[in-house]
Amino acid sequence: MERPLVSIIVPVYNAEEYLPACLESIRAQTWRKLEVWLVNDGSTDGSLALCQAAAAEDERFHVIDQPNSGPSAARNAAMDAAAGQYFQFVDGDDRLPSNATESLVHAASTTGADLVIGRFYRISGSHQALQGHIRGRRVLTRQEFAEEMVKAPANFYYGVLWNKLYRRSIIRVHRLRCPEDVTWCEDFLFNLEYIKYVRLVAAIPEPVCCYIKRSGSLVSTQATPVRAIEMKRKTFACYKQLYQALDLYEEQKGQVYRYLIATATDGGSVRLPQWPGMEKRRSRPGKRRGRGRWGYSSST
Repeated sequence: MERPLVSIIVPVYNAEEYLPACLESIRAQTWRKLEVWLVNDGSTDGSLALCQAAAAEDERFHVIDQPNSGPSAARNAAMDAAAGQYFQFVDGDDRLPSNATESLVHAASTTGADLVIGRFYRISGSHQALQGHIRGRRVLTRQEFAEEMVKAPANFYYGVLWNKLYRRSIIRVHRLRCPEDVTWCEDFLFNLEYIKYVRLVAAIPEPVCCYIKRSGSLVSTQATPVRAIEMKRKTFACYKQLYQALDLYEEQKGQVYRYLIATATDGGSVRLPQWPGMEKRRSRPGKRRGRGRWGYSSST
């Protein structure tokens, strides 16, 4: 079987301190048939130079340089240019275990799934944990996946882009875009639209991302009660529409409305043994990111 090309998409904004480790983890992937799209979104630090150096060193890396327009615009620009059969999203301050892409593609190839979802490492200072929601290795219909999601709709596991693999043909045929008119929750809104068109979802137990929890992130500084209510109102309409489209709304109505009071969570963390390479790359705890209005690792 021919090994499919995977397009890894990385929006970059003022990530100079963390980007080298991110790029190194992508270069180290055991799945070698990659193209990597680095979208510099108007960074004012040395991020663009790091992106250009990566492209000069490895022909699989490509750079798009654009004025600051937000993470959705950056991802959309990369999706327009990407040629891979599958899309994988990575944030510029996070890192991938070396077998992340291979685990995702293997699941998609062997099951025929249109969406693959994996667990992730959550790192907070000296604490780390392996997070997820669907346990074990499962293949689900989109209705079954929606029935799992309704149990914890605000969990990062379901909401974010960076622990999943997407089929490019679905995105192109249905003209799916990351919404550019919101500054957070854009990941979840994209996922809600994408799920409408999948046939099967594969859940895998392997961790496919190392998510670094930092103080000063957008979700912690902008998620005021008023903004949270506003975003809940906007996203609930799309969330409810998904369950109506899947003929699950009447059956799950009570659970669906629980989304309105659900609190976004990444699962918390406890002290665990280091995963390989982490002891060399730990960021300084409590350091704020200089990432402007949108640079952060999660949007739910």
